This record gives sequence, C-alpha cells and structure tokens, in this order.
Amino acid sequence: MRYIDNHCNKKSIDRLTGPNGWIIMYISEHDGQDVFQRDLERKFNITRSTASKVVNLMVQKGFIERQSVPYDARLKKLVLTDKASSIVALLDEDRKSVEETLTKGFTDEELEQLHGYLVRLKENVNFV
Repeated sequence: MRYIDNHCNKKSIDRLTGPNGWIIMYISEHDGQDVFQRDLERKFNITRSTASKVVNLMVQKGFIERQSVPYDARLKKLVLTDKASSIVALLDEDRKSVEETLTKGFTDEELEQLHGYLVRLKENVNFV
C-alpha cells in the first residue's frame, strides 16, 4: 500500500488520498450511469457512516458533488467535478504503471489463475 500511495502522479495531486483516487476512478468508469453513495458502500465494502464521511470530505475538497435525480427526490447521485475529471488520466496512468510493476514476470496463465484465486478469496470474505 505504501508503494502504491507514494507512486507517481498521485503525490503531486493536492489532498488526494488513496481511497479518494479509487472513488474518482470508480465514478469515472461508470460514466453515463448514476452512482450513489450506496454503490460505494457495496463496491468498497464499507459502512454507511464511513462512506458518508469520505463523500463529505471529497465534496469539501472539490472532487465530487451531489446532484439530485429526477426520478427520486431522496437520492443524490455522485458526480465528478472538473477538478477530479482533470486528474482521471493521471490516476489511470498510475494504475497501469503499478499493475505492470506488480505483474512483471508472470505469464498470462499465471495472471489468470491469480485473478481466479483473488476472486474466490473475496467471495469467501463476503460470506462471513
């Protein structure tokens, strides 16, 4: 985690933590789809209160904003601000660089097996 958190472009982006970057990338990857706080809770396996705190801080930092949706007055979708949108490419570059470093020397078959093992581990944890 220390390697990833101190890697490349992320260090130069003001007040961006690792989880903030993950959330920005998640929202960016779901472009055109409404993303809500509950989606972050599910994706990152965090509690409602943790998600609320993270989202509130990201709003304060100017990375995301809450917007009403026309079909339900109770819901607020999470939308990237221009500030966050401008760093998506940098974060994606970092992700690719870290992935290349971590997977160096693995064959495609080994990576496929590793992915399968990690998926099973995650499924096992979700059953607890």
